[in-house]
Amino acid sequence: MKLRNKTDGILNFSDYKKWYFKLFYAVLILVLLFIVFISVVPPLWVLISGFKDPSELFSPKFSFFPEHFRLSKIFDSWERLNVGKYYLNSIIVVAGSVVSAVLFNGLMAYVISVLKPAGHKIIYALLLMTMMIPAVTNMRTLLGNIAKLGLMQKYLPLWLSYGANVFYIVMFKTYFDSIPKPLIEAARLDGASNWQIFTRIVFPLSLPIVMVVSIFAINASWSDFLLPYLVLNSVPDKQTLMVRIYSVNMNPPSGMTQDQILMLIGLSIIPVLILFGIFQRQITDSVATTGIKE
Repeated sequence: MKLRNKTDGILNFSDYKKWYFKLFYAVLILVLLFIVFISVVPPLWVLISGFKDPSELFSPKFSFFPEHFRLSKIFDSWERLNVGKYYLNSIIVVAGSVVSAVLFNGLMAYVISVLKPAGHKIIYALLLMTMMIPAVTNMRTLLGNIAKLGLMQKYLPLWLSYGANVFYIVMFKTYFDSIPKPLIEAARLDGASNWQIFTRIVFPLSLPIVMVVSIFAINASWSDFLLPYLVLNSVPDKQTLMVRIYSVNMNPPSGMTQDQILMLIGLSIIPVLILFGIFQRQITDSVATTGIKE
């Protein structure tokens, strides 16, 4: 086997036989295992604890697993807390957020990447600067504008807020920059309008990044608590699942037990875990390549 030269990488094959490199890799693996442990165990504990009886949760003798797994507890908690209604509310918020995220951010990136009007670089620089501003600092102004427009207790401000995201614009622009420009120029010579170029050429060629942005928008809108709580808290029938979890925890219904609250939290985690399990490759690839222009 031919060994790589030192200039071909940080290490060559002979380095792996040295004891200090073996020690380094052993320490690195232990650190990674520790990170995996502290990342996986808390949500796993919540999911499993939902199957425990109340006496097991408060028992002095700690046990990670319940004595008996009863799947019926899932259906009992679902009916007891009317989880289906709040699942539906969250799905409505997610659906509108995905449409807003793809449409508005895609159009903005199309303007900056393809149309390039005068001052587009300044606009893009200003958009990037807004990423340095903590989102919480804008909350007071955002709520004031929502109230002035009479949109409190409605889903529309949630859709628009989750859809307006500079990170999505960066991902779209990075992908649009890689689309061959001769395709766009040929469409313009054939008399296609800017809207036709976007809908018939740019958008169909960008389905991979559309899917990635949709995944991020789904996760953000599904998991968020603060904005739905501030906008929809006074309308219990429109509360999302995350707001419902908070309400149940602060004011438990009569007869509500701690294991049922944990089961409710577990039910809210499952869709996100399934989403990441299916699309983990697209998510990690998009994060790794965002900002890299070929």
